[in-house]
Amino acid sequence: MDTVNMLAAIPPRPYHHGQLREALVNAGVALARADGPEAVVLRAATRAAGVSHNAAYRHFADRDELLRAVCERCMSQLALLMEQRIDALPSDTDPMVTAWARLDALGRAYVEFATTEPGWFQTAFAVPRTTRAFAAGEGTGASGLGPYELLGSRLDELVETGAIPPERRPGAEYAAWSAVHGLSTLLNDGPLRDLPDAERERALGAVLDVVARGL
Repeated sequence: MDTVNMLAAIPPRPYHHGQLREALVNAGVALARADGPEAVVLRAATRAAGVSHNAAYRHFADRDELLRAVCERCMSQLALLMEQRIDALPSDTDPMVTAWARLDALGRAYVEFATTEPGWFQTAFAVPRTTRAFAAGEGTGASGLGPYELLGSRLDELVETGAIPPERRPGAEYAAWSAVHGLSTLLNDGPLRDLPDAERERALGAVLDVVARGL
């Protein structure tokens, strides 16, 4: 099942009393899904929500505040897919095998999200510099963890099961995240964007293998 079907779409909903902010964010998420962060503007969101342009200022001081809320929602969608792919793994009696499989599933989910939901993926990392960065508890999945925390928990599991020595754990998330994010960018917008599916899978396997061997 692909990501579009796996993750629930968030269509804009008509405004109802007391739900204007949610309606605007939903509209922004739909705009981002179709055309990326540049499409998330107040006028388009208010039009989709069926309210006047000025109504948006009851909840958002400017476009950047709306975009930040949409970015957070998109990051949550990434976290949800990562959790779903981990939960779908078959059980294994060997904790070390399970730990490696979970890390692999996390990396695959990241690239899957990027390549099947490019609008959401771009938007998740488009938090305006005029607003604050995400804090703990924002942009999270069902577990209450965001993508970065999910990666950290999988790396911690590798240490706990003896899969990697403790001295290799500090900073490992930087290398692992950079690897899958870089590949995602190359596949979406770079020189690897025209690779056939089989070669994309080969590239992903090679990157994840290098990450695992590096750990």
